[in-house]
Amino acid sequence: MISVFVIDDSAVMRQVMSEIINHDRHLKLSGVASDPVLAERKMKLNWPDVILLDIEMPKMDGITFLKKIMQERPTPIIICSTLAQKNTSTAMEALSSGAVDVIAKPTAGLNDFLHSSGITEIVESIKAAGKAKVKSMSYTSSTCIRENYTADKILPVAPSTSSIKTQKIIAIGASTGGTDAIQTLLGLIPQNYPPIVIVQHMPEKFTHAFATRLNQVSVHDVKEAQTGDKLTLGKVFIAPGGKHLLVNRQGTDYYLEVKDGPLVSRHKPSVDVLFRSVAQSAGKNAIGIILTGMGDDGANGMLEMKKQGAINFAESESSCVVFGMPKEAIARGGVDKVYSLHNIPYQLQKVLS
Repeated sequence: MISVFVIDDSAVMRQVMSEIINHDRHLKLSGVASDPVLAERKMKLNWPDVILLDIEMPKMDGITFLKKIMQERPTPIIICSTLAQKNTSTAMEALSSGAVDVIAKPTAGLNDFLHSSGITEIVESIKAAGKAKVKSMSYTSSTCIRENYTADKILPVAPSTSSIKTQKIIAIGASTGGTDAIQTLLGLIPQNYPPIVIVQHMPEKFTHAFATRLNQVSVHDVKEAQTGDKLTLGKVFIAPGGKHLLVNRQGTDYYLEVKDGPLVSRHKPSVDVLFRSVAQSAGKNAIGIILTGMGDDGANGMLEMKKQGAINFAESESSCVVFGMPKEAIARGGVDKVYSLHNIPYQLQKVLS
């Protein structure tokens, strides 16, 4: 019997995969979880033979969790996601990071799918994974598909053009755990605040849904950013997945620019790109916030903001899902103050009053 643990934020998909696994006499469902953080706690009690893993989930994305497991406790992992179709860059990254297979998640007609030959691929993939011998991964530059370009690839270094006083703008960067953190933060910020521009590491097509959900659950006017959007009071803009987001100034007004290009700090959108553009266009009129996330994206950009007079906050380790990006920003000297997530809105109010 091959024990399988399913990690997917969709309750329907967890049920579908559970039924597929329980239907085969050679497979056994060891458990399910809606996110990797919960999954790891559950799996410690009874570690599975195979993990079936989605990519886009709350608290920690699947690629990050894949790398974590392959470093700490190598286990055959199958990526099952709409984002990782065969031969896509996401699929190639998953495979290069240690996944034994990538299979397409059924997206429609799930009831029909359960009674079709479509389950054969999933079952056979699990059985093959159960026999796989996996090794620990170290993720050096040769095994990581994401190039480590700097913001220079998108926006050359230049002095700040903001020598006059304009309205304040708030720039926020986040990654692992950031979707929940951003929703919490916006829920604690009044509607009449300066415009907010956000980079959340998230794949293409998911940022629009994220912006729509934030618009529905918060008092703010939230949208996925587009080139030409003007920054005005009460507006919140989410960087589109797969593109970089820049803030430009014309006179005393700020406008957004969505720009394609290579990955910067291994991400697109990149927090470093946003923060550099804010440093150059807003300078002392900006407030920077770096939230939970793995890696160092945003650390250099936040330091550039500080050098141009911006006031910068970092989320404290106590409230972070992953204390990576804030830790690096603090270490490089770009952070003025460190606060827990729920304390940041109060500190913002003090700065703006």
